[in-house]
Amino acid sequence: MIEGRAARADYIRETAQATSFGVVEKPLTAWERLCNIGALRKACLLVAIALAWQGYATYLDSPLLFPEFGTTVAAFAEAIADGELPAKAWFSIKVLLMGYASGLALAGVLTVLAITTRLGTDLLETLTAMFNPLPAIALLPLALIWFGLGYGSIVFVLIHSVLWAVALNTHSGFLAVSQTLRMVGRNYGLRGHRYVWAILIPAAFPSILTGLKIGWAFAWRTLIAAELVFVVSSGSGGLGWFIFENKNLLEIPRVFAGLFTVILIGLAVENLFFRTIEARTVRRWGMQM
Repeated sequence: MIEGRAARADYIRETAQATSFGVVEKPLTAWERLCNIGALRKACLLVAIALAWQGYATYLDSPLLFPEFGTTVAAFAEAIADGELPAKAWFSIKVLLMGYASGLALAGVLTVLAITTRLGTDLLETLTAMFNPLPAIALLPLALIWFGLGYGSIVFVLIHSVLWAVALNTHSGFLAVSQTLRMVGRNYGLRGHRYVWAILIPAAFPSILTGLKIGWAFAWRTLIAAELVFVVSSGSGGLGWFIFENKNLLEIPRVFAGLFTVILIGLAVENLFFRTIEARTVRRWGMQM
């Protein structure tokens, strides 16, 4: 002991049992692990919808108004087996991809002009205010006059349905990019298209991806509606023609099979294509939970 200082009291430390502490980490039960699987939750929802469909159709008991789910699935399988439905679906998808790609290209040009020049901003804002509220299908009669009975008319209305949704969301995403990132790009000497590709697009990609999803949904439903109108004149086409033809023949299960195909393609594109892009970009970058 050092002279002038009081002796320090002894401390006795006793070990505590782990059971005396609260639960720090509790293992999940099998039910909780299953509930955390998103694909399983969605599959359960689809099963519930199918059961509700079957129950309502059985209660209604009117195949011409609302066929049973089992009957629709049987008609769907039959149309798949004879090759008619895959051919119609592929025809519609090809037309859709032409219109979707063209709409994306035009949206990219307008957005780059808007983000780099004041005149481009004024042009995009003016055109969007004029044409975005205009339903794409309303332009089909004019498109038939301008482009004839070929599928150029449908591609034209698809471009209209895609262009404004993608351009608006992309431009909004660019405007939301922080000034810090913008200054970083300028300090590195980035200008023009290099500035857009290296700084603006990665930072604005969540908004761009939302625009791509909305544009796809608009284009898909516009295509089916346009085919339903267009086939009156052309007598051929994709899924719209399949639905229209079977409606005239009162083959209502096959009509529902065509609608079922439209839904399945929409689910596949959303959950396979866009979800993969989202997982590899904005989720990996930590920009979305």
